[in-house]
Amino acid sequence: MTTARTLIDLAAIEEAARRIAGHLVRTPTAPSPGLTGLLGVPVTVKLELLQRTGSFKSRGATAKLLSLTEAEGAAGVVAVSGGNHGIAVAEMAGVLGIAAAVCMPESASSSTVAACRATGADVRLTPDVAGAFALAGELRAAGRTMVHPFDDPIVAAAQGTVGLELAEDAGELTDVLVSVGGGGLVSGVAAALQARRPGVRVWGVETEGAEAMSAALAAGAPTPVALSSIVTSLSAPSVSALTLDHVRALVEEVLVVSDAEAVRGSLDLAAHAKVWAEPAAGCLLPAARRVVDRVGPEARLGLVVCGGNTGVRDLLGFAERFGVAF
Repeated sequence: MTTARTLIDLAAIEEAARRIAGHLVRTPTAPSPGLTGLLGVPVTVKLELLQRTGSFKSRGATAKLLSLTEAEGAAGVVAVSGGNHGIAVAEMAGVLGIAAAVCMPESASSSTVAACRATGADVRLTPDVAGAFALAGELRAAGRTMVHPFDDPIVAAAQGTVGLELAEDAGELTDVLVSVGGGGLVSGVAAALQARRPGVRVWGVETEGAEAMSAALAAGAPTPVALSSIVTSLSAPSVSALTLDHVRALVEEVLVVSDAEAVRGSLDLAAHAKVWAEPAAGCLLPAARRVVDRVGPEARLGLVVCGGNTGVRDLLGFAERFGVAF
C-alpha cells in the first residue's frame, strides 16, 4: 500500500523551483480559444514546448546537475534517452561545464542525435533502449553519475515545478492531462496539484506500444514491456517503483491512445492551438475527448504540452504513414 512517506512532497517541489530558477523559463500558461472550440469545454495549455531545449525535461536535468558535488561534476554524467531527456542533459551539462555521455537507441531521430552532438556531448548509439541502459550502467560503474529520466526524486520533484506553475497561473480546472513515458512528469505534476489544488483530477496518457505504466498498474509492479510506438520520447522500457507509487496514489487513470491518434492530435494542436507539438503531446487531445465524455460539459481542462522536438518532415511523414489527413 502506497503511503505519503514514499511520495514527493510540496517542500521538495518548491526546493526544486528555487534550485532551477534563473536557469530555465517559466513557460506560459494560457487559455486556448481554439482548443476550447474544438473540445467544447474550456481548455488551458501549459506550454512546456517553449521551455529551454524544447521540453519539460530541462527542469529535471538541471535540478539533478545542480545537485552534484564538485567531485561528481568533475567525473561527468551519463543519461539514457530516446529524445528530449538526452537533449536536455546534453545542453544543460554543456552550460554548466560538465562532461555528458548520452546513450540512445538507434531508433532515435537523426535530429535528436544531431542536437545532442551539437552540444559537445558524447553520444553513444545502441540497437535498442535496453542496450542503452546497459551501456549507461557500464559508464556509471566507471564513475559517471546517472541522470535518470524519471527514477530519481530530484528529477521528479523538478518536473513537478510544471504543476506548481500550472496551479499558480491557471484559472479554474477540473482535470489535467499529462503524457506518460517513465512517469516522472505525471508524478511531479500530480504531487504538486494534490498539494495546491487537491480537487483537480490528473489523467495520464500513453500511446499503444509504449504502455509501461499501464502494464505496471496491471501487474502491481514495474514490468518490462515491448516497445513499438513511434513516440520514442514516451517509450520507456519500464517505469519505476517511485513513479508507479505516485500514479497509484494520485492519478485518476492512465488512458492509452493509438499512434495515429497522437499524430492527429499534433496536427490539431498546430491548427487549433497554433503550437507545433510532438506526438508525445499530441496524444493528449484524443485522451481529452474521452475525459470530456466521462466528466461532461462542466469539465475545465488543463493540458501539459510537454514538448515540441519533432521536425516538420517527421510529423508529416507519420501523418502519411497512418493516413491522417492534414
